[in-house]
Amino acid sequence: MSGYNCIGCSPDNPFGLHLHFYEDGDDIVSKWKPSGNYQGWLNTLHGGIQALLLDEVCGWVITRKLQTAGVTSKMETRYKRPVSTLDTELTVRAHIREQRRNIVVIDATLADSTGTICTEATCTYYAFSKEKAQSDMHFTECRTEDE
Repeated sequence: MSGYNCIGCSPDNPFGLHLHFYEDGDDIVSKWKPSGNYQGWLNTLHGGIQALLLDEVCGWVITRKLQTAGVTSKMETRYKRPVSTLDTELTVRAHIREQRRNIVVIDATLADSTGTICTEATCTYYAFSKEKAQSDMHFTECRTEDE
């Protein structure tokens, strides 16, 4: 879409993370290779980038699993251990914990290449009605390549 420049997933944003997502059962997952461009301390992934990764995967849970758009209304993040920018691949994963009408609670994790969970988040999203998502956010649907 013209003007779409999401820092998390837009393929055209030169400063973006260029994330791709896939389904694994109830989960939405993305793999990402960190680099020194995203460090806070020497060879350590900035906490804000970790939060970005977790928030983005939660947003894609809304997009794919509920087929609508939404916004983050609250995010609680627990940084359990440092994430190295020298690691070969990180995995972010999220799924719906509960949903009450338009309020959706999503659990997310960020793991290093050994599978060790380094960061956890719980995001509370406000999911728009499909009509509002279409009229205000230009969202119609999120299909996979084989659909």
